[in-house]
Formats: sequence, C-alpha cells, structure tokens
Amino acid sequence: MIAREMDVIKTEILHLRGGIALLDKRMTLKEAVSKYVFDGCSMNIASICAREPLAVAHEIIRQGRKNITYITDTTTDPVELLVAAGCFNRIEAAYIWIGVVGQGYNIRRAVEQGIPNHIEMIPYSNYSAGLRLMAGAMGLPFMPTKSLLGSDIIKYNPDIKVIDDPYGTGPIALVPAATPDVTFIHVQRADMAGNCQIWGMLGNDEHAAKASKNVVITCEEIVPTSEIRKIPNMTTIPEYAVSAVVELPFGCHPLSVTGYYWMDNPFRQEFIKASKSREGILQWLDEWVYKIDNHEQYLDKVGRERLAKLQEMEQDNCMIPEITAKTGEGRL
Repeated sequence: MIAREMDVIKTEILHLRGGIALLDKRMTLKEAVSKYVFDGCSMNIASICAREPLAVAHEIIRQGRKNITYITDTTTDPVELLVAAGCFNRIEAAYIWIGVVGQGYNIRRAVEQGIPNHIEMIPYSNYSAGLRLMAGAMGLPFMPTKSLLGSDIIKYNPDIKVIDDPYGTGPIALVPAATPDVTFIHVQRADMAGNCQIWGMLGNDEHAAKASKNVVITCEEIVPTSEIRKIPNMTTIPEYAVSAVVELPFGCHPLSVTGYYWMDNPFRQEFIKASKSREGILQWLDEWVYKIDNHEQYLDKVGRERLAKLQEMEQDNCMIPEITAKTGEGRL
C-alpha cells in the first residue's frame, strides 16, 4: 500500500513539473532495420550531402532487403551503395549522385544498363521533392507549385498533375504527398525517447520525420532528457514522431556530421575508384559490408586513429558548445 502511494506521489510530482513518462525506444541498428525495413517497402534516408548514415545502408545490404522504393530529394553515398547491392527497384528523387569526388557509377549502370537490376526513375526537382514531404507531414494529398511549369520534368513524371488554379492565376502543378514506410535520420544527439537536436544544415528532416509511417533515429550520442530540455529550441524532431533510437557514433562515415567529424574524402575516392567497374564494386561490398558483422567492426577496420583525426579536423571547422557531460547515461 505504501509503495503504491509513493508511486502516485511520484506521478503527481512528475505532472506538476510538466513532465510525462517517456518511452525507452533504444535498440540496435540490426534490430531497427529488421523491424522497419522489409522487401517492397518505401523508405527515405534524410538530410543532404552530410549526416547521411552509411551504416544504415550497410545493415540493409547485409540483411538482403530488395524491391525497395526510395523517396528523397537528394541523397549521395548511401544510395550508391544500396543501388550497387540491388536493393531498389524504384527511385523518386531529384538528385542521386556522389558529387565533389566523382560521379555515381552505380546509379548510372543501373539506369542505363540494368546492372545489377533495372530501376524505375521518377524525377522531381529538389524543391518539389521537398514539397512532397511537406504535404505528407501536413496530412495533405498533394502540394501545389508553379516552379515545375518551367521544366520538362512534367513530361517524364505522370504523377505530377497540372490543373487550372480555381483562384485565377492560371496553370498550377500538383505533386503527390510522400509518406515513406520508414525514414532514417541521423542527428548529433537524442534522448532515449527520440527528442532530437540537430546542428548544421537541416534539409527536409523535420518534414520527413512527420511524413513517414516510422522514423528510426540514429545519433552520435544518447543524452539525458534533462540535457535536451536545456536548449529546447534545438529540438528539431520531437519524440512523438520517432519509432526507434539507435546510438551510432561515426554512423555517417565517410560523410561528415557538423561538430563531430570531417568528411573523409580520401575514403570516398577509393569507393569511387572501385565503383568504376561492376567487379570492383562487388569486391568493395565484400570487403566493407558483407565480411563485416556490425558497425563497430567497420570502425575498427577504418581505424580509430583515422577517425580521431577526422574529429580533430572538424573541431577546426565547427565546434558545438559543450553543454552536456559525457556520463554515458542512456547507452545500451
């Protein structure tokens, strides 16, 4: 009886402080991919050119997922890997490429030669792809735009409809809402419930989180909710939009994460070199994905000294103010 009364008192104190009981959504990357990525699903990897979690692509490939519809505005390195492994059969996007260090040989082979499989390409502009996620986040079936009227994209995408504006401004294009089955978003830090804080470029992450049926957060570190509350304006993605949280340090290597580590372009150049031939990329996948069991093994293979150097380089570029003690609280 006394114990029950104490529980009631604790609950009342929690509500008096404006708090709620938060769910613990932590799981491993292997568990998250197994639960939320399935053959024939639609998916998105959020952010753009940085904070794109390559570790997620590795795990999807290891689990052998196929026939995925990929929905994005722009994605770089992870999609090249997933295309090379034959995971996609349809891509709805504006831009799929590597950029800076070379071209996307794998997406080009798939589209032009059907190697390793044919991929149906549905084109959008970056702006209109973002509008699709906004519509999904708002629960709307479509979003209007004038910008596509000056483009040939409408000719090659039957999903874009052109109507006369009922308010008299002339023709207007409608793009369908995007509601992926799952979106993966990498952030700098989150609590165990999925309240996420992001530094640097946001892309369409906020809309992607609210448009998707499930959202898996991967993060550099899990911190106590009390630390998240110290700077609530930085909480871009709220816990109610999140299905799972995975602590994944260096989860975006060789891409960068603002305030944590620099982009490893020499590593990316090696990937580009391997991608020039089908034989080369198969050897690369075998060495860096199939023969590695998990992300920790991948980091060991990359080299801890190399990763430390990338951290050092990023500190010269951008530093996030020290606002949490590295207590390890919240780790699995």
